[in-house]
Amino acid sequence: MSEELRLDHRPELRRPILICAFKGWNDGGQGASLAASFLQRTWAAEHFADIDPEAFFDFTQTRPQVSLVDGLTRRIDWPSNSFYEARLPYGDRDVILLLGSEPSLRWRTFCEIVTDLAKDLGVELVISLGSLLADVPHTRPAPVTGTGSDAELIEKLGLEASRYEGPTGIVGVLHDACRNAGLQSASLWAAVPHYVSLTPSPRAAHALVTRLAEIIDVPIDTTELDEAGASYVAQVTDAVEADSDTALYVDDLERRTDVEHEGDLPTGDALAAELAQFLREREEADGEDPPVARDSQ
Repeated sequence: MSEELRLDHRPELRRPILICAFKGWNDGGQGASLAASFLQRTWAAEHFADIDPEAFFDFTQTRPQVSLVDGLTRRIDWPSNSFYEARLPYGDRDVILLLGSEPSLRWRTFCEIVTDLAKDLGVELVISLGSLLADVPHTRPAPVTGTGSDAELIEKLGLEASRYEGPTGIVGVLHDACRNAGLQSASLWAAVPHYVSLTPSPRAAHALVTRLAEIIDVPIDTTELDEAGASYVAQVTDAVEADSDTALYVDDLERRTDVEHEGDLPTGDALAAELAQFLREREEADGEDPPVARDSQ
């Protein structure tokens, strides 16, 4: 076991599943990290290990945070990647949660630490949670896509083979490491409205938790996320209605979402072009000059 893994104790678990979520590039609208934190609280998962951040972060890019304890003592909080154990009250298996931040350095070594621990604890399936920006309206449930590492798992869990090509984050590298280590893995991605990318999305978290519950066949009470989602919709709607162009664009997204079948999520360039075309058509219909195209990312 790597010396960079700081193990408090080795838990004894029943046919565990490892669920991972990372803040950063893989976490649009914080959907994945919100979902994972919700699961940690709901299952009262207990910390049992973490990965020393010293060798995996550039602290000039991901800086530690200073906080005051009891208003007096200064404490440094370092970027973390921590493991939690949860013994589920339903079924015959347990869960390991890996909550943290996408590292900036030595991704292959980092992922090897994760897969080595997973194999040592008898993990049978690795599931990552992610969220990405897409042309979806905030007023509709967040769509979730799921991919699997092999044909058997795809058929068993109702997933699909990934056709994505392009830049990847730690999630993509981790799934490649799982394949090399002989671990089955699946990836769930929730879509977040690109026009509110900086706002935490409890609707994306809710969608991820709901799909995860189906896959692992465990009931999860999502009342907390339901209530947070309702507040999110109300607040974003107020903000959207304050800008007429955005309001018209969201209206169009809602109409298309209600009639279109599920398809591939478009690229950021496609979103920008689509938004520019939509606004141009609206302005031309009103007899006014079209506005300058705005970046959708």
